[in-house]
Amino acid sequence: MRRTQQTFREGTEPKGKLDRWRTWWLRIAAVLLCLVAIGSIIVISAHDEIEQWEYPRKYSDLVEYYAGKYDLDDRMLYAVIRTESNFDPEAQSSVDARGLMQITEVTFDWIKSKIAPAEDLTFEDLYDPETNIRFGTYYFSYCLQRYGNDLATAAAAYHSGWGTVDDLLADSQYSQDGVTLDSFPYTQMQRYVYKVTSAYERYCEIYAD
Repeated sequence: MRRTQQTFREGTEPKGKLDRWRTWWLRIAAVLLCLVAIGSIIVISAHDEIEQWEYPRKYSDLVEYYAGKYDLDDRMLYAVIRTESNFDPEAQSSVDARGLMQITEVTFDWIKSKIAPAEDLTFEDLYDPETNIRFGTYYFSYCLQRYGNDLATAAAAYHSGWGTVDDLLADSQYSQDGVTLDSFPYTQMQRYVYKVTSAYERYCEIYAD
């Protein structure tokens, strides 16, 4: 009987077997791509959650209400609250500034005379989140209006007082226009302004409109 002629060369695979190997590898590649995609989604989601944990929007109802009332970007208020108290309503500083936005008694009395002269509020009420955010928002909005809506200069005034900022504005070494500060010569002021402005930038990036 005549030997059957081989239909493929020695060392090669039959076409059917090659197709099976190709299909197997394609399936593995598809699974790996799916796993990579899922992993990427998990990493991105975890990153977003970490950022939102680091830059939270606590007391959002109060912040957004009073930001709207005084025509402010609510992300500025979140940045100030984060810097001042890290959202701790019971916070109290070494100079007895109190609550979420760290308001001193002198400042409390001045704000009360402007927005709540007939209300039965005391300095102790600054531990109440609504009272604190209400008063702090008014005061910060006043600082912004006083200093040309410049966040850095307003933050400096909120931290160090108008008198200190006005003295710096009168010095051309620190201000060219007499309305906003170009530099912040005091270490604590500089650090505070940096914290507020950088936190505001992060809030804008994380919670873009």
